[in-house]
Amino acid sequence: MKIYLASGSPRRRELLTQIGIEYEVLVSEVDENCGITDPAGLVEELSKRKALAVAEKLKADNKKEYMVIGADTVVALDGIILGKPEDNEDALRMLERLSGRSHEVFTGVTIVCEDGTSVTFHECTKVTFFDMTREEIEEYVATGDPLDKAGAYGIQGFCARYIKGIDGDYNNVVGLPVGRLYQELKKGTLL
Repeated sequence: MKIYLASGSPRRRELLTQIGIEYEVLVSEVDENCGITDPAGLVEELSKRKALAVAEKLKADNKKEYMVIGADTVVALDGIILGKPEDNEDALRMLERLSGRSHEVFTGVTIVCEDGTSVTFHECTKVTFFDMTREEIEEYVATGDPLDKAGAYGIQGFCARYIKGIDGDYNNVVGLPVGRLYQELKKGTLL
């Protein structure tokens, strides 16, 4: 069975490769505005939209024996969703809010098979930041790293120096809970 990843995220690609899953990238173009304010509900809905959009394209192209993995990640602080920052100023604001505090990272995953069967789930990981000075935040934002990441940071890069601790799946924070994904694939005998 051919596996398609409905994401252009280099981090998700690295994680799938890391656990030995062969796949092809087929980026979905979906509307991510859906009005859901619950972080778990939002990432599940967006992962579903992404996976279904790619599955529909494959079906239209008469592809056979495929499975699509869609994923979406958001950061939530005090129940408020922090997506990708719009610009450097937005990234600065987000990081100032995260400094010295704990927040949650939610990743939703949907697996859609050619026959229309699907499974959707989410994982949540708690992340705690050390206090950051304004200068440290500006230095990090100047790297450009925060601009394409939910919550304006990547745990696996430069920002690792500010992470006090995590409770949960580290890979979930990177963008794909591959341990849970693998177990779902095994459970559904998709591997």
